[in-house]
Amino acid sequence: MENFIVSARKYRPQNFNTVVGQAHITTTLKNAILNQHLAHAFLFCGPRGVGKTTCARILAKTINCTQITKEGEACNQCESCVSFEKGASLNIHELDAASNNSVDDIRALVEQVRFAPQAGKYKVYIVDEVHMLSASAFNAFLKTLEEPPPYAIFILATTEKHKILPTILSRCQIFDFKRIVPEDTVKHLEEIVAKENIKAERNALQLIAQKSEGCMRDALSILDKIVSFSNGALTYDNTLEHLNILDEGYFFKLLTHLTEEDLTSAMLLYDEINQKGFEGDTVLYGMAAFIRNILVCKDKASAHLLESIEGWRDQYLAAAQKISTPYLVSALNILNEAEIQFKMARNKRLHVELALIKLNFLQQAIELSMEDGQLVKKKLVDAHYPIRTKKIIPLSNIVVNAEAKLVIETPAPVTNPISTPIVPAKKVVTPAVQDQSVVEPVLSNSATASVPTNNSSSNTVAPNLTGGKKSLLAVLQQKYGNDYNIEEVKEAISLNIETLQLCWNDYANKMEKDLKHSVAGTFRMATLQIEDPTHFTITVPALTAQKFVEQERMTLMENIWDRFQNRAIQFSILVDAGEKEDVPLHLKLNSKQKFDHIAKQYPLVQQLKERLNLEVNF
Repeated sequence: MENFIVSARKYRPQNFNTVVGQAHITTTLKNAILNQHLAHAFLFCGPRGVGKTTCARILAKTINCTQITKEGEACNQCESCVSFEKGASLNIHELDAASNNSVDDIRALVEQVRFAPQAGKYKVYIVDEVHMLSASAFNAFLKTLEEPPPYAIFILATTEKHKILPTILSRCQIFDFKRIVPEDTVKHLEEIVAKENIKAERNALQLIAQKSEGCMRDALSILDKIVSFSNGALTYDNTLEHLNILDEGYFFKLLTHLTEEDLTSAMLLYDEINQKGFEGDTVLYGMAAFIRNILVCKDKASAHLLESIEGWRDQYLAAAQKISTPYLVSALNILNEAEIQFKMARNKRLHVELALIKLNFLQQAIELSMEDGQLVKKKLVDAHYPIRTKKIIPLSNIVVNAEAKLVIETPAPVTNPISTPIVPAKKVVTPAVQDQSVVEPVLSNSATASVPTNNSSSNTVAPNLTGGKKSLLAVLQQKYGNDYNIEEVKEAISLNIETLQLCWNDYANKMEKDLKHSVAGTFRMATLQIEDPTHFTITVPALTAQKFVEQERMTLMENIWDRFQNRAIQFSILVDAGEKEDVPLHLKLNSKQKFDHIAKQYPLVQQLKERLNLEVNF
């Protein structure tokens, strides 16, 4: 049985002209060879599978060729080229830094550099995956890399340039390899299938190029797998099936259902996609890429950014003309957010369906934010607007008729709302009446508003405060009599020092009766001062006294509120800065001072320390 060689090795480029998609690199290297301007160290960096190691080997073979062509290519016929093709060249050394990354490996490499080549002009050292070297290995390599012998050339290759020390970068001539564009990949695949006598549809090769994402090695590996899967005949359908790619036809159908707001059809189509084994994140990712492709097709200048096979290009252009840009941008944002949060969702299917529901009703949301065909943007307002508030109507301005229907008059402006707040009575009337009459406030913008009763009885009270009509209290007393204890809301009393001090002394006497002598003493030593109509301060001599007052805050406030009929009153506690607390001696001294104090009072302690040679841990 003949040994099979994968396409990535079988069709590896053997000269600069056969390198795919890196013309800017190969042209520079050929000119450097022809002009004899070779650097002593090269750094090839770029994505995987784009030809870094291949170009390094071609460069190593070409500079040792004895019959270089006018184009700067190796002749492939001289002794050096033939030995290179057979893998027997003694002038080319390859080191895999991923598995030989220690400082000893680099030291062994440096020792080899000391010996000149026996045949040929240059000794070339190719270090692949150089970013895997340890820090000590990099440091051991610095001096040799900076000043190598004239016959030594180093070619470093890496996929992660940012991991290499700046001191290494500064000593190398850097070449950045780029991803291979799909057109170059398709062209190279067509050459290979022609040589292998494989029947392949162009759409299938474009699909492979799109899946490889600019990596030629991946493209050739995918080609080998599909050739084995399809028995030598590549079609669009079997390539789609093998690569497990969601066909863009599904996305066109799904977008049609969503723009027509046909949620049922969209959910059924997603169920069909789910039944085929595609995960929700695949649907979200594919739909986002699909919307992105439509968005770039909105303008002819960006149409070349379309990432799709040629067969779908016309449909993308047609869809871009039908769907508005606001819809596409908003849909892309929804899909991006859904894709980010997909991992955290427990119910994956519901998460995707919720995104589809949002896309289904997205058009309605956009239409609501449109005005004359233009999006209405939110405006930033520099001016500050006050918060709209609703005045509380005093209970004294409310009158009711015989049926307990309330009528409200607009109150006059309050001149000092802080000093005279309206406080509800402590006892609230809540009669359990059998009839269904409900007391409801009726608000009106006019100065006087009235609510007629359902019956036409003559005992209706006219809603007027100034015509000798009954107040709310009088009507309640007439309706319920003495069955309930009805109290009128009392007017709030402004803070005054006499009443406040009297209330304060009463509470101190209460603490004395409750055998809380420390608290009572604290209250008698405190000084009161009124700051405004609803706030006063308490000055106490020490922090301990402040804690005593804080413990009684709630009970004290209830007494003060009842005395002044005003629950807006509050107080704050201040500690007199002029007074200092008597701190115990053991809290003032540190460890050494405590020992000295004890030793001074008890000399035997000092003698014990000296006789036993003890050391005090301060």
